[in-house]
Amino acid sequence: MAFEYQIKYQAENTYEMSVSEAQWKFLIMPENKERQQLLSSEFYTSEPCHHYRGAGLFGFSSIMVSCDVPVKEITFTADYRVLREEENPFDFTEQPPADQFSALDSMAFKVEHMLFLYPTALTTLPAFSESEFEPDRKKSIFENLQDLNHWVRSKLHFKPNVTRVDSTLNDVLSGDGGVCQDFTHLFCAMARHHGIPARYVSGYLHQGQGFSGDMHMHAWVEAFIPGNGWKGFDPTNDLLCDHHHIKVCHGRDYQDCAPIRGVIFTSGRNETEYSVQVQAQQ
Repeated sequence: MAFEYQIKYQAENTYEMSVSEAQWKFLIMPENKERQQLLSSEFYTSEPCHHYRGAGLFGFSSIMVSCDVPVKEITFTADYRVLREEENPFDFTEQPPADQFSALDSMAFKVEHMLFLYPTALTTLPAFSESEFEPDRKKSIFENLQDLNHWVRSKLHFKPNVTRVDSTLNDVLSGDGGVCQDFTHLFCAMARHHGIPARYVSGYLHQGQGFSGDMHMHAWVEAFIPGNGWKGFDPTNDLLCDHHHIKVCHGRDYQDCAPIRGVIFTSGRNETEYSVQVQAQQ
């Protein structure tokens, strides 16, 4: 069975003073990959702009936009149609736990996956939390990662507007909650701390399922299980990822996957408001 998703992304930028020149980069296009087919892609701007396709740090499609006419308000709109095959996250056969952990401990494995094993500024565990989760080597890595999913969800409460995109885990854990990027950073940090490669994923989550974070772009984790490859975990909702999760890109942390970046020539304050709508048709 397959599901066709219609995705509308919209960002409204307002500036206190007119922007004389600006460039933006959008990392919002669904990945065209196995089990996820990008059927159509359209991008609009409310003001005259030039835009073209580019590639992000890890090769994912981006949209580069430049504007050389003065603007105080501008809206960016993207429409995508995606065909996503139904996916059962439990449909695979694991190796014995001893073999999996032996693979994690090998130097060759660590070298191969080093990019997603080392902490970044946003995925560095505070010392006080390093021992709060310990893998059970009698269980499989998949089972341990499910336990980690539960643990992260028990540590944080979903609460918008209490963290920033550059909040460290020390800030997040010292506060009273966070949003999907904070849950994802904590999962990645703990998995990496115990030698399990983990990468930050940005994408869309099908609305109407009662999930936290489904009204905006969402973030989740892909962790590497020896013998089985990358598997998706959504710690914000304590779920395993399936066909409701529509991937855009992955990276080491939010900074690699920021949906919008810009260089603008202006003064005064500026604000960005964005919204996402995801509708499915079987």
